[in-house]
Amino acid sequence: MAEAAARRRGRGGGGAARRAERSAVRIETAKYIERNIPNFEVLTDEALDIIEANAETVLEEIGVNFVDNPAALERWRDAGADVDGERVRLPRGLARKLCATAPKEFTQHARNPEKSVVIGGRNLVLAPVYGPPFVRDANGGRRYATMEDFSKFVKLGYMSKWLHHSGGTVCEPTDVPVNKRHLDMLHAHMTLSDKPFMGSVTDPSRAQDSVEMCEILFGKEFVQDNTVMTSLININSPMTFDDVMMGALEVYASNNQACIVSPFIVGGAMAPVSVAGTLTQVLAEVMAGIAYSQLIRPGAPVIFGAFVSSIDMNSGAPTFGTPEASMVTYGAGQLARRMGLPFRSAGSFCGSKLPDAQAAYETANSLNMGLLAGVNFMLHSCGWLEGGLVADFEKFVMDADQLGALHGLAKGVPVDAESQALDAIREVGPGGHYLGCAHTQANFKSAFWKSELLDYKPFETWEEEGGRDTRMLASERVEYLLANYQQPGLDPAISEALQAYIDEKKASMPDAFM
Repeated sequence: MAEAAARRRGRGGGGAARRAERSAVRIETAKYIERNIPNFEVLTDEALDIIEANAETVLEEIGVNFVDNPAALERWRDAGADVDGERVRLPRGLARKLCATAPKEFTQHARNPEKSVVIGGRNLVLAPVYGPPFVRDANGGRRYATMEDFSKFVKLGYMSKWLHHSGGTVCEPTDVPVNKRHLDMLHAHMTLSDKPFMGSVTDPSRAQDSVEMCEILFGKEFVQDNTVMTSLININSPMTFDDVMMGALEVYASNNQACIVSPFIVGGAMAPVSVAGTLTQVLAEVMAGIAYSQLIRPGAPVIFGAFVSSIDMNSGAPTFGTPEASMVTYGAGQLARRMGLPFRSAGSFCGSKLPDAQAAYETANSLNMGLLAGVNFMLHSCGWLEGGLVADFEKFVMDADQLGALHGLAKGVPVDAESQALDAIREVGPGGHYLGCAHTQANFKSAFWKSELLDYKPFETWEEEGGRDTRMLASERVEYLLANYQQPGLDPAISEALQAYIDEKKASMPDAFM
């Protein structure tokens, strides 16, 4: 669906008009993916039963820590948990009983209703990279991120057809004070894009600011009755829930806003080296976190999260796109579905320092694994580099282009009369070709997914055009998209109110860079 802000197509006939139509800028967003393919499942029912029983044992006998959060300890005590200092041990079945009130799926509303997303079920929502302090591009190399970089990524996300979500901290703008940058980041998502976005979790007060800014954008009553933010709540694996993340969760859950409750797993460091052991810990942590959100507000929307990588036992560095990480992700998807919860995992993960062959291999493995694992919300789906330390502009558009292939794969294989193509086979017969047959002419525009980035030209043409590699093509694509960016409209009164809120907040406190 072309947005109102897209350029009007010129009228006219002939080849020049058709070429102009093909090259015209369209700000188009594909609907979130609805899978028509089966999920890939690696664990038997018996194995799942064992892991679930072991997770209950972990919660009952070992417990989890809720640190620097007396109110959380009191809530757990009132719910029937055994609280010893900051250690919380949950009787068997308590966490699962509490988790039962969480919704199986929910809608996150965008300010453009056409771009709202449904998270859960057979759906897959794609969101960009989250959290890197550094950025990289072909011209400036690796450097600390700025607010200008952040705004460029938001614009690229808005212009990317296959991205359904604007994300959150697409990079960390280090030129803005820590205690104020969340205001500028949210403002960028709200004004430079009309896709759904994420809130701040770096302090409970910043989560509250996020809610209040959404009340300006959507209306206070609408925010209380609907979900307009999905935010990332990381667990300090193994089995520790800190006061900052839990404080943010408390704000969002009490205001009916969604939280991704996500262990941070590096196998061999934050979890056991075995797949079954890691899944046991992941399930225990997720159940405790989601159960706590339901203590705050029964029915608060949540997502079962699992950030998964393994470790290089020689260097200690995290590794990505590995078979073991895939097995954990597939298994976590099965566990999430058994709980009836939306599932977050996977992304454009790689450990490479550049958008090179290593990045491509590892990213392809991670993206396809996410599709097959039944992921419902894929954070980091484009732009990730260097183990998540870097948001790369070229890789952002390279990955965003490949997300189109996931849309194509998820469609499955139709077998209606048109797809069976018997008329085409009869028309062509032995020894012919299908290029000119009626079936091809009727379907060629939509039959195949087409990359907007990769080069399929003959060698001679490629050489004449400069022999550009994919990174060079991606750099040109970044420049093209930013040059043709068109800001979505916003009610001037809302825009002014947002800016006034930000100005007042910033004026109320001194700058802090720690």
